Amino acid sequence: MKIFVAVFTAVLTVVVTTTAQAFCGFYVARADTSLFNRASQVVLVRDDDKTVITMANDFEGDVKDFAVVVPVPTMIEREQINVGDRAVIQHLDAYTAPRLVEYHDPDPCMYYGRREYALEDSAALPAATGQMKRSARSRGVTIEASYTVGEYDILILSASQSSGLIRWLNDNGYRIPRGASKVVDSYLKQDMRFFVAKVNLEEQSKLGYQYLRPLQVAYESNKFMLPIRLGTLNADGKQELYVYALTRTGRVETTNYRTVKLPSNMDLPEFVQEEFADFYRAMFEKQTRKENERAVFLEYAWDMAWCDPCAADPLSAKELRQLGVFWVGDQRGRASKSVQPAPAQNVFVTRLHVSYDAGHFPEDLMFQETGDRQNYQGRYVIRHPWKGEASCDISAYESSVRERQEREAQELATLTGWDIDDIRGKIKFAGGVR
Repeated sequence: MKIFVAVFTAVLTVVVTTTAQAFCGFYVARADTSLFNRASQVVLVRDDDKTVITMANDFEGDVKDFAVVVPVPTMIEREQINVGDRAVIQHLDAYTAPRLVEYHDPDPCMYYGRREYALEDSAALPAATGQMKRSARSRGVTIEASYTVGEYDILILSASQSSGLIRWLNDNGYRIPRGASKVVDSYLKQDMRFFVAKVNLEEQSKLGYQYLRPLQVAYESNKFMLPIRLGTLNADGKQELYVYALTRTGRVETTNYRTVKLPSNMDLPEFVQEEFADFYRAMFEKQTRKENERAVFLEYAWDMAWCDPCAADPLSAKELRQLGVFWVGDQRGRASKSVQPAPAQNVFVTRLHVSYDAGHFPEDLMFQETGDRQNYQGRYVIRHPWKGEASCDISAYESSVRERQEREAQELATLTGWDIDDIRGKIKFAGGVR
């Protein structure tokens, strides 16, 4: 499986044109821990029976009044206790936070001018022209699906032989290096498809939280757990807890409470870009109520070596070692010709978020590692309609945008419980028509 992932990544990299970037979208906002009051953050590094726990709190007030009491499952020696760097946890928070991305529709006049639509084509296949499909068929290639996502074209391809697929890709502006035929052929023999995209990426990340320096404790125990019950004794209402689990194997989940994925990859109205914090809080609170306030929510699960889109860069090997990821190689003393840190390897991060109190969470959180390395992220999408001067009749385009905007309004109402009429009142419907 590791070989497949590495080879597939290589193929996908060479498929895109030389001017393309890694992701089709623009990251614009993230739902970090600052969105919620009384939020605590805990990093759990786990491998076999070894655990390193780093704890940060959003304590406000005179630091002399600050205290923390954390039960641990074994005897702790002095050398097992350290003071961590809050900036590393801030970085981890930013990297794993649910994110908002945006797309901009291209000029509809240019768009329709360069594409023809076969009458038999379904609405789900806007990007593949009849000519493109015919040329593909002549090479033994089938365009099984095509999508226009903002300004990005995505194709799902199958083929009868690698040589025809490679020739067709080269004919259509994709750069395929020599020697790719054997790799492509091995996938075709397994009846695999190909995801092909022309994409663009610009990312923007801002950090800057205020926390006390986190405490860090290392220990060995067969118990993989986080004690939360003491924290409810002096709590004023519900508390927000974020757990970032770093393992070699894969996703971490709770065993004594349900672990639930939050809704993701939803299209939202444009105005949510300015109200993302309100949206995310409302959505999270509704999902919490839906689960009877007894669920732990998955917000992110990803291999630390990369991200797509990146709300922040992956953590460096140095930062991961600061958190206790002891299996990451030490790069100290090695000269580097690049200002960018080397990507971390063999570290999988899980971000869990729970809103808890004593009544709904009477037990400490018990965890288990899984072998599931499937990627997941809380991701929400803004699609901006074309707002430039039109050089053609765009009434059909505006009609399709209005239909899309109505779907976005309905989606937002479903996710948050907000009044649908209030939502529609904030939307600037295309063409000025509601």
